[in-house]
Amino acid sequence: MALPPTPSRSRADYDYLIKLLLIGDSGVGKSCLLLRFTDDTFTTSFITTIGIDFKIRTLELDGKRIKLQIWDTAGQERFRTITSAYYRGAMGILLVYDITDESSFENIRNWIRNIEEHASDNVNRILVGNKADMDESKRVVPTSRGQALANEYGIKFFETSAKTNLNVEKIFLSISREVKHRLSDRGPKPESQTVKIGKHEQTRGSTASATVSHIPACCSL
Repeated sequence: MALPPTPSRSRADYDYLIKLLLIGDSGVGKSCLLLRFTDDTFTTSFITTIGIDFKIRTLELDGKRIKLQIWDTAGQERFRTITSAYYRGAMGILLVYDITDESSFENIRNWIRNIEEHASDNVNRILVGNKADMDESKRVVPTSRGQALANEYGIKFFETSAKTNLNVEKIFLSISREVKHRLSDRGPKPESQTVKIGKHEQTRGSTASATVSHIPACCSL
């Protein structure tokens, strides 16, 4: 009696592995955007990211299974020498500012200079004005200024709120779609080219996370 054929090696559980990077000043809400997108949660307790934090979410996009590895960088000036290493290999970067904080908006140009210095030339970028749920009386950066800055650099622009979930899904899907289109001509990104960390990856549903270090701080989200 003939033996059954040996089953072929199972395919990877994703078609593309995409590394995204969240950058911007401290307190603009990068960690809150990440938590809302990956875990659909929001907290009023502000936590300062020390170095790097990351989460993973797998989703379907345009008929392809996409595994997103999303890195949340520390915004403080003293940590920028640490996080600059993570620009290398980033496939998409979300530049985040707080619409109620003029300095965080003005510093976007500094963050773009960091991208130009450390990231690959063809990295996809998107501009995000966070905390759009805040009362208009507290807004200091009009939507028109955010759009004008995005137009200057030829990138997309969205205003978001991690608290109300405004456009959070949209920003991550938008930049992921741009990266996927760029990669489609040369195939999926090998996992071997993504950043590795020295700890076991814990999963919960379709997400995973690892934290380098956190310290509590008191600050508005």
